[in-house]
Amino acid sequence: MAYHGHNQRASFATRGPIGAITRGTTNSNRLRRCDRWMRYNLEIQQLLLHADAPLAIDVGYGASHTTTCQWARWLRQIRPDIAVLGLEIHPDRVLPPRDGVEFALGGFELAGHRPHLVRAWNVLRQYDVAQVEQAWATVTRNMADGGRFIEGTCDELGRRATWITLTQDGPETLTLAWDPQTLARPSDIAERLPKALIHCNTEGFAIHAVLKQLDQAWLAAAATAPFGPRFRWQATLQLLAEQGLPFRHPRRAIRDNLITLDWSLVNGRISG
Repeated sequence: MAYHGHNQRASFATRGPIGAITRGTTNSNRLRRCDRWMRYNLEIQQLLLHADAPLAIDVGYGASHTTTCQWARWLRQIRPDIAVLGLEIHPDRVLPPRDGVEFALGGFELAGHRPHLVRAWNVLRQYDVAQVEQAWATVTRNMADGGRFIEGTCDELGRRATWITLTQDGPETLTLAWDPQTLARPSDIAERLPKALIHCNTEGFAIHAVLKQLDQAWLAAAATAPFGPRFRWQATLQLLAEQGLPFRHPRRAIRDNLITLDWSLVNGRISG
């Protein structure tokens, strides 16, 4: 098992920015899979289209504004007038405005704002697992009513990505997404599970059982492999649907191999 003694711990008792300084590294287009998913997600579309003065906040954007500005361009396809704000707990990382995006000092407390949409990518994976739920609660109670919080993890180039969608009631879904050319089997994405789940990928836990089911269906769809991994994944999803695994179908054809599952299917231990 990987060493996690280096994980950060934040103080939630402070009146200032809440969080801990993380590595802050990023790459251009690293978060594109989630950006595309958000652009065409019906709940997010409806949230932004019906909001008065919509605001989106990127928590812990790191040492570069690149991915925050790229996110803003995707969101403006839904709502051209959306305000986008990047927050960083490290004062030296607060950048001048760029491409219509503002940057400020702040953390999980959201710097006094009430945003409709929040994301935090590759932030909590650097924290102690015991603080994940506290960070979630801090963000969601400071969102606007009906808001969404996307908390995710990806590899350095963004080829493998997973994210949790939360509302003010808590976690709602888990999404797994990857470049079709990069995984030999679906469960290989486990190394990029969000912090709340990465330690649970062992026998007896729901996420392990779900990943095992994905692998079995992927193997059963091997006859479609000559048509490419995208076609094989579609055949895999068809098999999973026939097996009764409930998952949320995307509203449009997408280039990624992707599946969204209700949180209740992947969280905790298997009963019985």
